Amino acid sequence: MTDSAHRSDPPTGLEELSVEEAWELLGQKSYGRIAVIDGSAPDIFPVNFVVHEGTIVIRTEAGTKLAAATMMSSVAFEVDEVDVDTHQGWSVVVKGHGHEPRTVEDVLDLEKIDLVPWVDAPKSRWLVVTPTETTGRRIR
Repeated sequence: MTDSAHRSDPPTGLEELSVEEAWELLGQKSYGRIAVIDGSAPDIFPVNFVVHEGTIVIRTEAGTKLAAATMMSSVAFEVDEVDVDTHQGWSVVVKGHGHEPRTVEDVLDLEKIDLVPWVDAPKSRWLVVTPTETTGRRIR
């Protein structure tokens, strides 16, 4: 699908979002889920995040999420919004690669963004998801 293409399926009411629309919706949210492979099994973690320079940025600490996201070949990140009363909503999935900042300059750049962890626990590390594919769907 090209960045500006829209495809919809009238029988189901599903509409594929353009990449631009998907990133616009991502930028409006601060809570999502990151999926990683832990050993041989998938695992999903709820996280708060920000969109920063075309990436997804998460504050975290050493542990399964960070290790799996940076050591495995790929991750998936998902954000959605659902109205259960009207059965409308959307979902965006970003597939990509996770990494920690590599230079002091990269860390200092991230320290300037407005990303405050929701949980009252140390979050001294950064996880950056660089996208390789972005897809989204909306149901009306």
